[in-house]
Amino acid sequence: MVSRQQTWAAAGLAVVIALGAVGCSSGDGEKSSADGKVSPSVSASGGATGAGGGPGGVKALPGLPAVSTARTELAGLKVAPAGSMAGYSRDKFQHWIGQGAKCDTRETVLDRDGTGVKKDAECKPVSGKWVSRYDHLTVDSASKMDIDHTVPLANAWRSGANSWTPEQCKAFANDLTHPQLVAVSATSNRAKGDQSPDQWAPPAKDYWCAYAESWTAVKATYKLTVTQAEKAKLTEMLNMCAA
Repeated sequence: MVSRQQTWAAAGLAVVIALGAVGCSSGDGEKSSADGKVSPSVSASGGATGAGGGPGGVKALPGLPAVSTARTELAGLKVAPAGSMAGYSRDKFQHWIGQGAKCDTRETVLDRDGTGVKKDAECKPVSGKWVSRYDHLTVDSASKMDIDHTVPLANAWRSGANSWTPEQCKAFANDLTHPQLVAVSATSNRAKGDQSPDQWAPPAKDYWCAYAESWTAVKATYKLTVTQAEKAKLTEMLNMCAA
């Protein structure tokens, strides 16, 4: 079995587990608006349009599992009622941290998820095109995109992150190795909030397969729990994947 400390290392951050420490450090993200037009989505299983990253499509997320793997991971997740929000603050998850070459996590995801991205000397994207997987919006300004945590920080808190150390929280909030961070329209990100898939699902149903694969992979990686309703919805979404 992979240890929790190995999990943080796999997230691509130098994590030091502070024995006996509970809670997380400070930080915050950015907000913005979005507009655009219809464009296809992509899934690891090939069950959605736009697979392969052709014109108007989107790139596959890092660490996105095949549907068979996602089903196995979902079956292995512990089912439990949502925990308390006591002690939660978004500021307890430090983000966006530096990722080298003057780039922070947000800028790194924008560069990864966009096409034709050009950056200034400080790594700020100054031009490019971004497709929002959640609602098919295409925009030509990075300021119109949010970076969403697939499993929201508050949802993670309710499903096990309330016992994490500051370094564990930081690793989760800045994970570039697993399908936890994605550039999406601000409209869809804010409609989602901290809701689980049984409470909110992407308006673009052709992304449901990849969304369930992503959500399940993140929860499995970080040993987070799911509610019964959450698991049922994820099963429904995975059943939309191509065989």
